[in-house]
Amino acid sequence: MAAKIVVTDHGFPSLELETNLTTENGFELEAFELDTEEEVIEHAAGAKALLVHHAPITETVFEEIPSLEAVGRYGTGVDNVDLDAATEHGVQVVNVPAYAGEEVSTHAFALLLSVTRRIPAFGREIAADNWHWSNGIPMQRLRGNTVGFVGFGAIAQRFREKLSGFDFDFVAYDPYQSAEEIAEHGVEKVSFDELVGEAEIVSIHVPLTDETERMFDGDVFERLPDNAILINTARGEIVDLDALYRAIDDGEIYGAGLDVLPEEPPAPEDLREHERLVYTPTRGGTPRDR
Repeated sequence: MAAKIVVTDHGFPSLELETNLTTENGFELEAFELDTEEEVIEHAAGAKALLVHHAPITETVFEEIPSLEAVGRYGTGVDNVDLDAATEHGVQVVNVPAYAGEEVSTHAFALLLSVTRRIPAFGREIAADNWHWSNGIPMQRLRGNTVGFVGFGAIAQRFREKLSGFDFDFVAYDPYQSAEEIAEHGVEKVSFDELVGEAEIVSIHVPLTDETERMFDGDVFERLPDNAILINTARGEIVDLDALYRAIDDGEIYGAGLDVLPEEPPAPEDLREHERLVYTPTRGGTPRDR
């Protein structure tokens, strides 16, 4: 009997690639859309490996599925996998460090332009039969601003390349890269406090960890320039959403573009309609052919 690989969840219209690869290598593939620990344990019993998108792979999952030898994560972050438990149970965890870097960096760029040029807001006004060039708040000029990258891995580096024609200054906070490595991309390495004090555009590119959870809170928003724009294509939990709403309402920052939220899908009452807020449903990392 062929060893079993289980796709816990994926959201893709087709798993043809995965099916072909597993079959060619003598494995059996089963695919589901599982949301909870209990569902994973029930449907992945006896599996040798899991391919995971958002399903929680907890300590209990490792305890209840002793056959597991590997967990592969669709994407870069592995915050939904208990790494300590995986190590304890001898399970190898792998990710895709370069996953969708082109798509995510492009999406970050699109969010930036949507916020600064008020594209969604203008669309709503036109749909409401309110056509006039002077409608609403003024648009934000980009030229001459400082862009601050929080985390400077592959996605941030690609985003920086795409911003090269806008006459920006660039700084980055990344404790895991040297100033020389960052300078190779025309970016100055700074501390987090320095970045917060000078960057008008802040783009988040760090994984969710104990250190980065709620990294952007009320104190940080108070210290950002009042024309600052926050772009988050990383993880929703890195930003205190209520503090962000207050900061925009109080004029502490200009606006934000968010592809991720702390709770997904969000409850309707957790979303705020605002001319300077742009949301997308975690679509930034979806490859063209998926």
